[in-house]
Amino acid sequence: MGQSAETEGGFPRPERLEDLARQVLAEARDRGASTAEAGVSFGAGLSVSVRMGEVETLEFNRDRSLGVTVYFGQRKGSANTSDWSPAAVRETVAAACSIARYTSEDDCAGLADAALMARDIPDLDLCHPWDLGAEAAIELARECEAAARELDARIVNSEGASVASHRGITAYANSHGFAGGYEGTRHSVSCAVVGQEGGSMQRDYWYSIAREPSALEAVGEVGRRAAERTVRRLNGRRVATGRVPVVFAPEVASGLLGSFVNAIRGGKLYRKASFLVDSLGQQLFPDFVHIQEQPHLPRALGSAPFDGDGVATRTRDLVRDGVLQGYVLDAYSARKLGMESTGNAGGVHNLVIEPGQKDLDALLRDMGRGLLVTELMGQGINYVTGDYSRGAAGFWVEGGEIQYPVEEITVAGHLRDMFMNLVAVGSDVDTRGNIRTGSLLLEGLTVAGE
Repeated sequence: MGQSAETEGGFPRPERLEDLARQVLAEARDRGASTAEAGVSFGAGLSVSVRMGEVETLEFNRDRSLGVTVYFGQRKGSANTSDWSPAAVRETVAAACSIARYTSEDDCAGLADAALMARDIPDLDLCHPWDLGAEAAIELARECEAAARELDARIVNSEGASVASHRGITAYANSHGFAGGYEGTRHSVSCAVVGQEGGSMQRDYWYSIAREPSALEAVGEVGRRAAERTVRRLNGRRVATGRVPVVFAPEVASGLLGSFVNAIRGGKLYRKASFLVDSLGQQLFPDFVHIQEQPHLPRALGSAPFDGDGVATRTRDLVRDGVLQGYVLDAYSARKLGMESTGNAGGVHNLVIEPGQKDLDALLRDMGRGLLVTELMGQGINYVTGDYSRGAAGFWVEGGEIQYPVEEITVAGHLRDMFMNLVAVGSDVDTRGNIRTGSLLLEGLTVAGE
């Protein structure tokens, strides 16, 4: 394929990648595969980082890949390459076919059902290239870091500021006759600094990420927020061990919802490795909780017109009135469970929990006395049992107001109890990722400190 896949500016068009995927399928068919699927991707971008005003890294990245999976009946083989030349394509398909001939049969192997393929590919407005040169990116990163370092005399060091821009394209085709592709961009600014006061040292960060350059926070604001977050954590204390209400700030609340998603993934369910096995139709959250997957939000970071199996994505309820409505399934896990794919090969697409009317300050007033968590550490989640225990930092709240920073503590509970003990969802929704949530107020978690 080589240069024929690329435009004059060096960036391929979606239809050219789709054509390449179709060529892979034809080669697989000629080699006797009963069905096949191919994915092709291309990406290019720029990333710079500065520390203490000096350039630390300057990277131009450009990568491409081609992956093919072939099926000989129920036997499966896969192979990948970054070389798009005709000879490399033939060799890659041959390798996949060779692997398939030596694998055992799997009754659940195969393409997703033809009826589920995406028929219309909606334009989700995901591609907004940034005409950003290296020098301009370096100056933006310097401005970001300078805003952080100049905010407060207690900012004594920096872990650096970075600016990045990436444009990518992906295409997928399979033997059902499906072929589709789409482009997307992702731009970001971030900063992390270190603060010191007396014997106390802390670091914190802030970042902004968006499909459109114009949707990014101003670099100076990113730096200032990083510095503000750092200095307010200085002179943290431990708190007495006890059972108290907890507010998860939006940037960590998304992780709690991510734990819910992981527990209802098909792979964990068919392996019986989740505490939420056989939970469809069960009340997992209070009645007011509504959690939706919204894959077609324009310009959102998690939007996609189809999943990694070519299955059409669609808006659907995962939780309605607190009751679990559906799992997170790709074609293979769906067959393992005797169910239908939910269009989640590759994960969820814009998980949204319906926000309430109150912002973070109002939730803290409602809580009265308890813990505001702004950072979580460690991987202390057991999905088989549902036990949850993670290192945390944040702020102690009395009389509905923040009193002092808290560090070196652990928050613990059982995820099923934590979901049911959700009291409120804040209006302060964080849209910087694939999970969109406001602050979460939960009753009764064990906080382990002194």
